[in-house]
Amino acid sequence: MEKYSAIRQSAYACNMQLPHLGLVLFTFGNASVADHAEGVFAIKPSGVAYADLTPEKMVVVDFDGSVVAGDLRPSSDTKTHAVLYKHWPAIGGIVHTHSTYATAWAQSQRDIPIYGTTHADHLTADIPCAPPMADGQIAGNYEYETGFQIINHFEQQQLDYREVEMILVGNHAPFTWGATGEKAVYNSAVLEYVAKMAALTEQINPRAPRLKDSLIKKHYERKHGPDSYYGQS
Repeated sequence: MEKYSAIRQSAYACNMQLPHLGLVLFTFGNASVADHAEGVFAIKPSGVAYADLTPEKMVVVDFDGSVVAGDLRPSSDTKTHAVLYKHWPAIGGIVHTHSTYATAWAQSQRDIPIYGTTHADHLTADIPCAPPMADGQIAGNYEYETGFQIINHFEQQQLDYREVEMILVGNHAPFTWGATGEKAVYNSAVLEYVAKMAALTEQINPRAPRLKDSLIKKHYERKHGPDSYYGQS
């Protein structure tokens, strides 16, 4: 068996979920899966249509973004993934899309407020939106700097990447991650769903109140707290 076949297969499966879930159009997005023991990750090749992908076409790169295995050019967002894997070791998968509602919030440069219990089922904070990148960073190593744009915003807002597994990059689009590639895909779908509901909420009632703290606590802890009771044991 080829050395990187497991992460290539996993990355392929995650990428194929993105159009299935309606999270990407044409080639607008990518997913990657990491092997921290080997210090590498597999990622979608740049500009290749999802219908043309195979596990063997997934490109394997190291945590500096250098190609280790593969004949195709990796995603243009590879260096962003590399920075996050290198600095956040609990991440096993990353997804980047330009899904409609999440991207609209990113273009609006707004955090997504926690309006309802669907949001609270997954996290207790607003979904953060990092401010647009500074001109000097844009003119430099853009994709590499995007990784630090995300990390720096989490540090400034005192957020834990293991608890808040998603972000909007101002004027750009969302990134999500998780312990596995499958969890990163799940988080991407949840983010788009919550973003859509928040946008509709503000259309229906521009003065809609934030979810009250007691409901935030109840819905988060029944799934994630020490006495959680959601699902099967």
